[in-house]
Amino acid sequence: MNRCRVLWLFAALLGVVACSSEKKKDNAEIGKSEKLQPSIMVDTMALRKQIFQKQMICNGKLRAVVKSDINFNAAGIISAIHGVNGDYVEKGEVIATLDNKEALIELEKSKREMERADIDLRDKLIGQGYAGDTTAVSAAVLRNLKISSGYSNAEDQLKAAERRLADCYLKAPFGGRIANLDMKMYDRSGNKLCTLIDDSYFDVEFSVLEAEIEDVTLKQRVKVVPFINEEKVFYGKVTEINPFIDEYGQVKVRARVENADGYLVEGMNVKLVLEREVKDCFVVPKDAVVLRDGFQVVFCYKDGKAVWTYVDVVMSNINSHVITGCKVKQTAVSEKDIIITSNNLNLADGTDVIPNSGKRK
Repeated sequence: MNRCRVLWLFAALLGVVACSSEKKKDNAEIGKSEKLQPSIMVDTMALRKQIFQKQMICNGKLRAVVKSDINFNAAGIISAIHGVNGDYVEKGEVIATLDNKEALIELEKSKREMERADIDLRDKLIGQGYAGDTTAVSAAVLRNLKISSGYSNAEDQLKAAERRLADCYLKAPFGGRIANLDMKMYDRSGNKLCTLIDDSYFDVEFSVLEAEIEDVTLKQRVKVVPFINEEKVFYGKVTEINPFIDEYGQVKVRARVENADGYLVEGMNVKLVLEREVKDCFVVPKDAVVLRDGFQVVFCYKDGKAVWTYVDVVMSNINSHVITGCKVKQTAVSEKDIIITSNNLNLADGTDVIPNSGKRK
């Protein structure tokens, strides 16, 4: 009996000690949670009205302003090709040649016929008493003598032979770059030898929504950025605005861009950025606006604390937002506000903050 009583007292003592330890642990946890959190370092900016670069971003594809599929005017076997894809040729430069043996023979034959007809014409002039001098012959008489002597026919045949020989040489109709050249020597000339592209300027066609058409004007500057390299930037101008809205509520616009360093290529996919200045806007970096409870908010710096302020974002570009007070929450922003622009995701209403300058504003 005494042994049982001793064991009971020992167990009770252990329970008291355990409860005391848990209480101390709880008190320690409570004390830890009650410690003040350190202030968060933030960047700030003074809100002021300024010019906002409103941007419209579209996608398009480059098309050469001057481009043509070219081929020989005559049928024959290709005897020489004087370029490869990517080569630049000047206007009038020979790109390829057909076998011209038959054309040369025909030309020589026509020249001999021309010489014979010329002799016959002179004989007829002498017979008419003009001693071979055509200056004193009337136009009507000279025309009749050329026809009867065969001179006119020989002249026409000579010109035709010269054209046939010229057709053996495919010349560039304008300065440009060779593309889509697939034919080889000894192939028979077909519908197209190659495509010639003047790549000094490109047109790019894109579409804007009906609601955005007021933001597009002729001669408006356009920034053109290739998808394959966003560090390359080219500038052009709007040249056409189609006065027609399609079934999708879009309007086609065309801009022209100069290929300043030869980087742009026919068919290249590009991004276009159209900019228009809007005055008297409250502009903040995009990082300054965060979502809270389904609304857009900024944090203003007041007396060392972050103050939660509801706003509406009315316009945006790549880097910035234009903000106003929130209509639903009936809030306002003004030029007196100091906006927090960093560490916003870590802030709550009333969080202690310190501007990175080290001074509380």
